[in-house]
Amino acid sequence: MIRIIDLFAGIGGIRLGFEQAFSGVECVFTSEIDKFAIQTYKANFGDENINGDITLISEKDVPDHDILLAGFPCQPFSQAGLKKGFSDTRGTLFFDIERILIEKRPKAFLLENVKQLKGHEKGQTLQIILEHLKKAGYKVYFDVLKARDFGVPQNRERIFIVGFLDQNVDFKFPKPTNIETFVGSILEKNVDKKYTISDKLWEGHQRRKTQNKLNGKGFGYGIFNTLSPYTNTISARYYKDGSEILIEQKGKNPRKITPREAARLQGYPDSFEIPVSNAQAYRQFGNSVCVPVISAIAKEMRNAMNQSDLT
Repeated sequence: MIRIIDLFAGIGGIRLGFEQAFSGVECVFTSEIDKFAIQTYKANFGDENINGDITLISEKDVPDHDILLAGFPCQPFSQAGLKKGFSDTRGTLFFDIERILIEKRPKAFLLENVKQLKGHEKGQTLQIILEHLKKAGYKVYFDVLKARDFGVPQNRERIFIVGFLDQNVDFKFPKPTNIETFVGSILEKNVDKKYTISDKLWEGHQRRKTQNKLNGKGFGYGIFNTLSPYTNTISARYYKDGSEILIEQKGKNPRKITPREAARLQGYPDSFEIPVSNAQAYRQFGNSVCVPVISAIAKEMRNAMNQSDLT
């Protein structure tokens, strides 16, 4: 049985990927502050060991565990460069991961973040993170993986950082599965007409996209059909950020995706419960991870740990 902790847990996508990859997983500690995300998390995983703001919890009060999981928010580091040592991560949420790793020394960790972390502050932010993880005693790997390379029809890229306490571990990120993807695989058969956008809204979308193009901006809706290989990235601000994923409908205006389709776009099984409003559901799945990508990474972590007798 592998013991995990789930930090910045959201609705539990990283945990779900690990539960799919390992034969036995016990989550001994969860931290999340959003009440609606917690509602969804509890509906799917139960309400044991759920804690609030990790910044207010001492690392000594975190239970012992084998693997630390965290989809942590990226915040600018106020002191660029490595001169300040441990102090240059204070005030960032990475600091809370770091202090737990130093205190509890789990066998491994998986961190997830936006692709832009790689180039943030000309790469200095990522460099600080990697240096601190190494100073904490971990052998560290990172890579940017795409959801569409793992059988999910979404053009989502995220950076993943994996670390092991055992310096002899030989880990490799998973290779693309080469499974052909198409948007039709995630679409529901009978969709309520309320998801079809109005004439006024459709006209506004088209006008804004034309204007953005003239201004040299790439923002705007994307229209997809059953044969499209993948959609653009679903955002936590779905339908508010100007880059809507719209589904083509013959003879009428396009429609929004449904919450269940949003879940499928992130590789969540249909058994995953969605107990919140549509607005919250879009936000939660947009904020979440692509579960099959996590599962693929977790399997490679499992294999590497088995070879080093870490499990």
